[in-house]
Amino acid sequence: MTRDQALALVRQYVKNENLVRHMLAVEAAMVSYAQKWGENEEKYRVTGLLHDFDWEIHPTTEEHPSLGVPILREAKVDEEIIDAILGHSSHTGVPRTTLLAKTLFACDELTGLITTTALVRPSKKIADVEVSSIKKKWKDKTFAAGVNRKEIEQGATELGVDLWGEHIPLVLKSMQDISDDLGL
Repeated sequence: MTRDQALALVRQYVKNENLVRHMLAVEAAMVSYAQKWGENEEKYRVTGLLHDFDWEIHPTTEEHPSLGVPILREAKVDEEIIDAILGHSSHTGVPRTTLLAKTLFACDELTGLITTTALVRPSKKIADVEVSSIKKKWKDKTFAAGVNRKEIEQGATELGVDLWGEHIPLVLKSMQDISDDLGL
C-alpha cells in the first residue's frame, strides 16, 4: 500500500480533522525513525497514517484496532503493518516484536503530549515548543491527564532510545517540520 492509498483510506473512515492531524504527526515521527535507521520509509509512513484509521467506527478499546483489521486486510495492507497497528494498543496482547511495531508504540502517545503542549503556548505554535517545555508539562500530572506517560516511557525503553535526549527531540522536530499540516 502506498502513502496515497493509506491517506485515502484514512479520509474514507475519519471525519475528525484533529484525528487526521494526529495520524499525520505519528506518520512524520515514523518517517524520521525510518530515515535514522535506514528502514523502508513508505512502510513506516503507511503504518503511522493507518494506526488509528478505525477509531471513529470502533471508538472503544474492546473494538479498536482489532475490528479494523478486516478492513486493512481487504485493502491488502502488509501483515507486518497490521501487527504493528495491533501492537500499538497494549490491550490487544499482540507483542511488539519488530522495530516497526516498537516505533509506532513509542511515537503514538508522545505526539499527543507534544500537540497539547503546543496548544497551551500563547502562540499555539509548535515552533515555540522546546523539549524543556514538554518536560515541565510532563511533571504536571493534571496536564494532558489522558496521555499515558508510562506508555511513553515504555515505548522509548522498548525502542532502545533515551526518552529526553533522543526520542522527544526527534518526534518534536518531526512534528515541527510539518507544522502547517498539523495546524500548529
